[in-house]
Amino acid sequence: MNDLSDKTVLITGTSSGIGRVVAVYLAQQGYTVLASVRKNADAESLNKLSLPHLKPLFPLDLTKQEQVHAIATFVKQQINNKLLPPLYAIVNIAGGGQIAPVELMNVEYFKEELEKRLVGPVLLLQELLPLLRVTKGRVIWISTPGLFPVPYVADIHAPDFAVNYLARTLNIELLPDGIKNILIRCGGINTTSPERTETQLVVMLNNEPSNITNIYKDRLLRLREEFNRFDTKRTDPVKVAMVIAKALSVKHPKIRYQVGYMSGLGSLFEKLPQIWVDKIMEKRER
Repeated sequence: MNDLSDKTVLITGTSSGIGRVVAVYLAQQGYTVLASVRKNADAESLNKLSLPHLKPLFPLDLTKQEQVHAIATFVKQQINNKLLPPLYAIVNIAGGGQIAPVELMNVEYFKEELEKRLVGPVLLLQELLPLLRVTKGRVIWISTPGLFPVPYVADIHAPDFAVNYLARTLNIELLPDGIKNILIRCGGINTTSPERTETQLVVMLNNEPSNITNIYKDRLLRLREEFNRFDTKRTDPVKVAMVIAKALSVKHPKIRYQVGYMSGLGSLFEKLPQIWVDKIMEKRER
């Protein structure tokens, strides 16, 4: 194992899923990992792993600007006082998303997702970019593999479109400073998300006004069957952690990486003319 403990990596959304796996993996590789969580119980769970390089950050709810500011202030103080190594990377993983037609989306949840995926990370970057400028560090963004319309997951994919824009724009704006913004496009990854998806669909079918739900019921039941088949082929999240580790360690990282079941197909779709992709997706829904 390389001695990477002189580099601090801040990761958001490490209470479960991809975020937790990435935090543990990078700490095991030797990075000093600041693993942000919203709840004290999640911080205690990370502490119980007894990994010397893994340091929970609590609380960091990216929808609460005062918490973003407080955590950023803490990180700056720790680094300036040499209690932590210099900040080398921020890895934006926090997020979730609901499964629903746009007509039935919970707007409050959608607002929260935009805050977690876009507003909070931008505020965190505004606070901590001066530290990354010193180390010529890296910013990593987790997103889906292709920018094309997928029905019933707008809550997930709409922020992905914006994340793609942010990462590419920041890569140009920060090029003179040597700070790389890297997109990790994840296909199907084996986390607890499939269970949440199943629950969301059941709740939607049972609780939404029947005159609207009935319009989508058959389509959502087909979607549920598709998800069940898809779930059996998902990729181990450790593969995501390995790709992120590579993006952090190589001298000249790519701007985009892809990992996970069907991520290659998603990237291929992105290269096709938009009108072709729209027609393909429309035909799929009929």
